[in-house]
Amino acid sequence: MKGLTCFFICFFLSEVPGFEIPINGLSEFVEYEDLVELAPGKFQFVEESQRYQEEVDQVTLYTYKVQSTITSRMATTMIQSKLVNNSPQPQNVVFDVQIPKGAFISNFSMTVDGTTFRSSIKERTVGRALYAQARAKGKTAGLVRSRALDMENFRTEVNVLPGAKVEFELHYQEAKWRKLGSYEHRIYLQPGRLAKHLEVDVWVIEPQGIRFLHVADTFEGHFDGVPAISKGQQKAHISFKPTVAQQRICPSCRETAVDGELVVLYDVDREEKAGELEVFNGYFVHFFAPDNLDPIPKNILFVIDVSGSMWGVKMKQTVEAMKTILDDLRAEDHFSVIDFNHNVRTWRNDLISATKTQVADAKRYIEKIQPSGGTNINEALLRAIFILNEANNLGLLDPNSVSLIILVSDGDPTVGELKLSKIQKNVKENIQDNISLFSLGMGFDVDYDFLKRLSNENRGIAQRIYGNQDTSSQLRKFYNQVSTPLLRNIQFNYPHSAVTDVTQNSFHNYFGGSEIVVAGKFDPAKLDQIQSIITATSANTELVLETLAQMDDLQDFLSKDKHADPDFTKKLWAYLTINQLLAERSLAPTAAAKRKITRSILQMSLDHHIVTPLTSLVIENEAGDERMLADAPPQDPACCSGALYYGSKVPSGSIPSWASPSPTPVTSMQAEGAKVLESTPPPHVMRVENDPHFIIYLPKSQKNVCFNIDSEPGKILNLVSDPESGIAVNGQLVGAKKPNNGKLSTYFGKLGFYFQSEDMKIEISTKTITLSRGSSTSTLSWADTAQTMNQRVLTSVKKEKVVTITVDKEMSFSVLLHRVWKKHPINVDFLGIYIPPTNKFSPNAHGLIGQFMQEPKIHIFNERPGKDPKKPEASMEVKGQKLIVTRGLQKDYRTDVVFGTDVPCWFVHNSGKGFIDGHYKDYFVPQLYSFLRRP
Repeated sequence: MKGLTCFFICFFLSEVPGFEIPINGLSEFVEYEDLVELAPGKFQFVEESQRYQEEVDQVTLYTYKVQSTITSRMATTMIQSKLVNNSPQPQNVVFDVQIPKGAFISNFSMTVDGTTFRSSIKERTVGRALYAQARAKGKTAGLVRSRALDMENFRTEVNVLPGAKVEFELHYQEAKWRKLGSYEHRIYLQPGRLAKHLEVDVWVIEPQGIRFLHVADTFEGHFDGVPAISKGQQKAHISFKPTVAQQRICPSCRETAVDGELVVLYDVDREEKAGELEVFNGYFVHFFAPDNLDPIPKNILFVIDVSGSMWGVKMKQTVEAMKTILDDLRAEDHFSVIDFNHNVRTWRNDLISATKTQVADAKRYIEKIQPSGGTNINEALLRAIFILNEANNLGLLDPNSVSLIILVSDGDPTVGELKLSKIQKNVKENIQDNISLFSLGMGFDVDYDFLKRLSNENRGIAQRIYGNQDTSSQLRKFYNQVSTPLLRNIQFNYPHSAVTDVTQNSFHNYFGGSEIVVAGKFDPAKLDQIQSIITATSANTELVLETLAQMDDLQDFLSKDKHADPDFTKKLWAYLTINQLLAERSLAPTAAAKRKITRSILQMSLDHHIVTPLTSLVIENEAGDERMLADAPPQDPACCSGALYYGSKVPSGSIPSWASPSPTPVTSMQAEGAKVLESTPPPHVMRVENDPHFIIYLPKSQKNVCFNIDSEPGKILNLVSDPESGIAVNGQLVGAKKPNNGKLSTYFGKLGFYFQSEDMKIEISTKTITLSRGSSTSTLSWADTAQTMNQRVLTSVKKEKVVTITVDKEMSFSVLLHRVWKKHPINVDFLGIYIPPTNKFSPNAHGLIGQFMQEPKIHIFNERPGKDPKKPEASMEVKGQKLIVTRGLQKDYRTDVVFGTDVPCWFVHNSGKGFIDGHYKDYFVPQLYSFLRRP
């Protein structure tokens, strides 16, 4: 879940009367007692007081301390920072913490020279009301809510007066999910400067036993030998305490090298049984990760980056790894290979059976790859998704198989769609629920967070390979883990009434190296054992697996360790439940259901003291008269589509914002290459899209009414006919390549605009834009960005995106180009048209769109459930008729050119009968520039 724990709080204390900081004599901070060292002799603190004082910063960081404890996969982390302003001038002091995505803030406190501010969790509206009260009295420091895509920063900035000292302390908690055969615990270390005392301690307590544990080298060797690891059978301690000298980037530098992640990897011992049930304090947690089960058939698309940055060793190792991977495919598997740079190529356009002949051919194809050019990730992923979707839709896939996409890339997109959030949306909206996307990021430069989001949102995982690792072996290991789906259709059953409120991390398929976690409540007075019965499918075999848990052993074990968290079962259950509820809330079918889920989330947030999108963190002094507030950002609509971390639709390329006319008139018909000025698209327009769907916006009623026209290829429909103004707009239909489900879809393949007073005709097709005035004709290409002005008509073209026609700077028409894959078996290129409502037409304007420039009065009433629960019905009175209309969604493609954004509207059936004047066939015209002849 992205964005639940990210806050951006700016506190400008010196500027707010209510936050005056006293200037007392500076006393030394009380030093922490040294923690018991589990690996004696590894660290000897080097006394550098004299040198340190000679190089003291204006702001001195005395202590940067991190303590993190993992108890049975539930991690609780505290980050503390103590600083002092030694300068004679006020200084900004920043506490900037990166929090893992999916973590929950549980507490924050700040002490400014003896004045302590503590936090409490409030329902968001309550928190804002408290903030507003304090603000009215001049007792607040400001409220800033961050809405960026990466919501993982907690940032507090304090302006401290000379001699003042400040302490920050932040607590957060997160669950550890197993992937690729291990748990990964990341702590972001960002002290920002050299710290006199820098201490990081991580305790791992796993009752199942620790199979292995190591600390990854994420600092490129700078801290070799610094992390000290002590590991027992069920407990481990990692200590990272670099001296000031070790923190320096270089011996004479004053900058710190501590700016990155401390990464701890480990796994637990597993027995032959189905899983591990741990029971404590009225809650149970069930960890399920079986091994040694038969794999099931897979359909796999390898998507390989072959841009110029992959040249050399990376490409060579990738090719070698792919050859080994292809040899591992089984006869019942199906596969293909896509390689991409600025272009996208496929070895085969369809999934191919993994016979020895086909595998050998694919290996020859991969061996011939020569890296070059840019990186078009968006198009490559959409191509892979299309191939799998088509195969599934055509019934070509084994119903017992699973479908995977494995993306291998080392860089950011540089060609095509560049906006990462748009690529995410494109993939998420287009990929089917039975497809998992796995990503492998290569090197230090790759945007690993982006790859993680891509995979986590689409039922997969991501892995990074650093430049100092063997790419070939790491790629093979990654593939072996993610391509081994062991179980499908998993169901958990706890057959006892004493077990309640069961929740899980939303898996339905189990892949090798991962884990399913289930948690719930139980009544210990009614039950001394918990039994789990699990049903699942392995290959074509139905399995029934049973697990029993005893209650006493765990309590004895935890009581003997001072670092163990006795509330880990309760925290893990709350964590899973809130995530699950947030996912359900985003998919709630009705407002009432959403309100009910919202109340549950809110109550759990308050009960368990964690910040969610429905709560705020209120920070105040003991008197309660000085307050600050941090809202969690609104829930990302893309975060919770039903699966937590592992596991809808929008366009591949951002469409052009609408063009606006050039301020300098050009009288020539010559087209000029120009940068088209861009502005925000008008929020409400009348539009025709797809096959063809009309959406009529009625400004006075503030409603969208929509209808479809089902006609024949070649027919020309009049959209606007206004002889008094001398303007006609018509569209000619083209048909799909073949019927789909017995119906041949039609689209606008050509649009004609006639401006009579200028004797100006503009024909826009999916191939060219032709402008004619009298005997003079000029042609523009969709491959150009250009504009041409003729008296009062400005025509602007943005390359492969949109044509905008503006008349007198007061009336505009925009035509969007929709390209489809040339080899698509059904779809064809087509056009969409957008016309903002305007009063510049005459009162007698007509046509399928033009008639609504004079808005009819409508009355919609008696809303009621429809045949489809998601589409209510209502009655609509319009033009003296009473119609039955259905609430539904159509698409606006101005900002999402491939899949569009949803536009709610009331749908009129039977080709708009009763809403449009007459019958839709009355709007046929003989030529592309004809006015409509009205009866």
